[in-house]
Amino acid sequence: MHQVEKCAAVFKEKFHSDRYRVFFAPGRINLIGEHTDYNGGHVFPCSITLGTYVLAQKSSGNLIRMYSMNFPEKGVITFSLRDLDYNKTHDWANYPKGMIRYLIADGYQIDSGMDLLFYGEIPNGAGLSSSASIELATGVMLEKMFALSLERLTLVKLGKKVENQFIGVNCGIMDQFAIGMGKTDCGILLDCDTLKYLYAPLHLKQQHIVIINSNKRRELADSKYNERRNECELALKRLQAKLPIQSLGELDEATFEKNKDLIGDPILIKRAKHAVYENRRTLKALTELKQGRLAEFGKLMNESHISLRDDYEVTGKELDTLVDAAWQQPGVLGARMTGGGFGGCTIAIVENEQIEQFIDQVGRTYKENIGYAASFYIANIGDGAKEISQDSDVVGCIGGRKSRVYWFSCHLSTD
Repeated sequence: MHQVEKCAAVFKEKFHSDRYRVFFAPGRINLIGEHTDYNGGHVFPCSITLGTYVLAQKSSGNLIRMYSMNFPEKGVITFSLRDLDYNKTHDWANYPKGMIRYLIADGYQIDSGMDLLFYGEIPNGAGLSSSASIELATGVMLEKMFALSLERLTLVKLGKKVENQFIGVNCGIMDQFAIGMGKTDCGILLDCDTLKYLYAPLHLKQQHIVIINSNKRRELADSKYNERRNECELALKRLQAKLPIQSLGELDEATFEKNKDLIGDPILIKRAKHAVYENRRTLKALTELKQGRLAEFGKLMNESHISLRDDYEVTGKELDTLVDAAWQQPGVLGARMTGGGFGGCTIAIVENEQIEQFIDQVGRTYKENIGYAASFYIANIGDGAKEISQDSDVVGCIGGRKSRVYWFSCHLSTD
């Protein structure tokens, strides 16, 4: 059954209506450019064909009723348009509530209650940005339902504001930007400081992106993030004794190599090297994709993972096991960790006819070495947040099977 049909059945059960409009916001992956944003460099994300659906109808009065198929135990969460404060007991619903609150605060007219059903295909905690997907799905729903005159970048910035100020998570803007501004068959070269961006063609006609969730909890991610950031800031300060730079992202490889001894500490040199070389890889990725050289882009992905493993040291056994296994499989153009590291996901670009073997072999290797299963998701690069019709969201064909998204959650035995 198509995802919208499943949602429609639950919507009718919960809200006793079959009158609704359908909205979708994707998740995102970062194709290359990890730990570069806070070092004055670029990131290279894209939106994917897994995401969050919202079925919505207006209602009389001021009551907003929300239900998530992902959290059925929470039931229908109800609140008034006159009470849009953060409420811990409302759990996941604070993300859409924050979008409503801030749009009203900015003067946009949202003047009736709503019945809203959410369904997310993105596993929580996988690093594919489920929260930003909820925010942008809500934003585009409100834009269309209430005929608001909104620039897309306004919704992107509001999503970040919800995350930072309403929820209290200190994230950057990449997630909301990629989800709001995504474009089919394109990656986005983005400067997170200036928000200058370029689309890069990424036509995967014979390949799909396989996203592999390590299913490892990311206990170290926050503390190591702060540690790496401090190390890069110290390296930059030592380079500034001679170089007139404001960030590591301003350096090319040759300039860094010529001046790296100013840093003095071998660990700090490695951290700064990753920041410099990884940023240059994002720029090279743009060039390679503009020339249609997908294999060369895949090599840059591999180099990115090696740098994250050896110089930045944020991968860990789980992510390295997945990437090492991916590199051994036929039909793999490139593979790397994506996200902050110490858990979360890896991504690989895999030729269509090799995908089932890829999943079997990588899944088996991971289970044998780590002791528990990874989860696999197959997607491609899709559009950003939008309203959809019930029959328009079908893409692709993998292994002769047509579907909007073809995904696996593998639990392989070791025998």
